[in-house]
Amino acid sequence: MAVAFVVLMVLLFGVSVFVHELGHYLVARAVGMEATVFSIGMGKALWSRQVGRTRWQIGWLPLGGYVALPQMDPNSFLEDAPEELKRLPQVAPWKKILVAVAGAAGNIVFALLLGVVVWIAGKPSSLEELNGVVGFVEPGSAAEAAGLRVGDEIMRVNGKQVGNWVDIVTEVALSDGRPAELGIVRGEGERLALTVPLEKSKWDTWVLPGVEGMDMCNVAAVSAGSGAEAAGVRPGDQIVEYGGQEVFSRAHLASMVEAKGEQEASIVVLRGGERVEGRVSAAYDEKLERHLIGVMFNTVGDLNYAVLSHPTPWKQVGAHVRSIWQFLTALVTPRTAKSAAGAVGGPVSIFVMLYLMVKASFVLALWFTGFLNVNLAIINLLPLPVLDGGHVVLNLWAWVRGKPVPAAVVNALSNAFAMLLIVLFLFLTFRDSKRQLWPMIRDSLPTRSAEAP
Repeated sequence: MAVAFVVLMVLLFGVSVFVHELGHYLVARAVGMEATVFSIGMGKALWSRQVGRTRWQIGWLPLGGYVALPQMDPNSFLEDAPEELKRLPQVAPWKKILVAVAGAAGNIVFALLLGVVVWIAGKPSSLEELNGVVGFVEPGSAAEAAGLRVGDEIMRVNGKQVGNWVDIVTEVALSDGRPAELGIVRGEGERLALTVPLEKSKWDTWVLPGVEGMDMCNVAAVSAGSGAEAAGVRPGDQIVEYGGQEVFSRAHLASMVEAKGEQEASIVVLRGGERVEGRVSAAYDEKLERHLIGVMFNTVGDLNYAVLSHPTPWKQVGAHVRSIWQFLTALVTPRTAKSAAGAVGGPVSIFVMLYLMVKASFVLALWFTGFLNVNLAIINLLPLPVLDGGHVVLNLWAWVRGKPVPAAVVNALSNAFAMLLIVLFLFLTFRDSKRQLWPMIRDSLPTRSAEAP
């Protein structure tokens, strides 16, 4: 099954690259330009076929792709260029601008098409995507001392309105580390303003310490001889109350179980839409050094497949654009630049996230692929010489001035920024591997049981 997930992940990423390069190719051919190579993937070709004047190929490394357009390269017309390139007619700057922008346009169109599928099929969403309710506050934490309580709904962070936990995490991560000013609603509508200190997470981003959003306590398995089994809890149940209190998250349940110790407590589960009540006792696990009632949770079950959201394609793309633009703005703002830079992810992060989405839901994978395509479109239009945005700037200059930027200047800029991007690529790959791949590998190694409460 894991192999199938990987194949689907690579396919979705490959199609995203394909539509970007296809945009370049189609517009280039429409304005009379030659395309010598169309490659999906980088490196040596695993497969290739010559069709007319274009060689279509698949590279062995599925981390990008390209379409070779000699007339976009200022070196094509130099004295020492190959004769077949010098014979190609020169192309007007406005045509080159259209070709440069067409790749991003292809990604946006593809994101909208994916958005149509997500809109029609419905997107499963976690509780953290649906609300900004606090699901857990660690006892003794700075957040608890500041007055934050489980069940509070965070409406504003540092003066900005937030709609769900994803917005909250984003605003906090992109802050400069100063205590977060939270506007919350408690109970039946009581409005409060709290100031909560921040801390750095293991991912080197700012977080609300000891605070989590809501998630569901969906039971995947019940341990034989446990208190949960004696109470009649079954796989497929959702624990909604414990000790007479509403359960807001798995961490919240664990803290309540620990507080009760071995004292018997009431428990309420949802089973087939019906509330089922019982009494349960916890037992102390010496290896884990905590009390357990004996259930294992289904974390994929956090996604609500029964009540699906149907965001329109425009709303999806708009949300993607706002998220990326918010991040880029933070990246160039002195006050937030350091935090934003710490949150930058490279190819490893992209593939890890896409793999997790594919495992969780095909529709979620399509939604995330839409986000990737919008990301590709925006990043490629940044005004850097090695990106499509760089071609736009250089050809705007040539259009306005009536003569192209000297090839030597273009080469120097392109080489310099290419080296910077290579260094950035290697750095992000190393950092993401250390942050994400190694913990995943370490956690998969045989270790003592990590049974849930």
